[in-house]
Amino acid sequence: MFKNVFGSGFLVRTAHVSLTWVITLILFLHDTDLRKQEEKGELVQPVLFVLLVLVSVLLYFAVSLMDPGFVLSDSDAKFTLGVSEEEQEMIPHTSKALRQRRCGYCLLQQPMRAKHCQNCKHCVRRYDHHCPWIENCVGERNHRWFVLYLGVQLLALLWAFHMAWSGFTYAPTWELWLRQNGFLLAAACLVGGFSLVVVLLLGSHLYLVSLNTTTWEFMSHHRISYLKHCGADENPFDQGTLRNLWGFFCVWGNVVWEQVYFRESSDPV
Repeated sequence: MFKNVFGSGFLVRTAHVSLTWVITLILFLHDTDLRKQEEKGELVQPVLFVLLVLVSVLLYFAVSLMDPGFVLSDSDAKFTLGVSEEEQEMIPHTSKALRQRRCGYCLLQQPMRAKHCQNCKHCVRRYDHHCPWIENCVGERNHRWFVLYLGVQLLALLWAFHMAWSGFTYAPTWELWLRQNGFLLAAACLVGGFSLVVVLLLGSHLYLVSLNTTTWEFMSHHRISYLKHCGADENPFDQGTLRNLWGFFCVWGNVVWEQVYFRESSDPV
């Protein structure tokens, strides 16, 4: 399920796409390596750069418009999926007790790791955070695409910064230099700033993914009902770095987190 492209977040998406192509145009209008290669008829790098920018824009629209894992009915959140009544009875009530939860806003049953987003007006499976830049939640269905988008965006930004740096021309005075390179300098500053933000975001998300935890769980560990009994370094969903990464990037479909939680709570100490 995809959102309406002209619906909520239209202005944010328009601003993102416009800024992306304006910066790309500036790089081709100034005396950068991209323009020099284009003028020589060497089109491999210019075409690859434009394709990389295009892929980053398409991924942006994908994560911005796709369903992040909305819980739309009680059938989407059956508490007993994969866990028999006998198994539920075996869970110690004083320890990691699984409890059926009903959202206080949309009044639907919440699967484990779901959270209600007041911006999107829905509960989201494996909720990570609501991102204002894509005007959408990051959840179970679009989180891997969000991380992939950050990776592609970082490559495009670093390449763009290198191209902007190659386009600065010499001038005898600062005033003349700013006249000749003002737009390119502004583009380089924007690209450099965005690069720093994307590096921090990508690094933090890869770190959290390697632990099989989310931004929400990491920040609110002590307030979440199924985690607050755990120690500061204890994560019932952690299956080891390699399995966590494999499950995140390579396993498709909804995960019954109650199964993982129950299995970990049943392991002998």
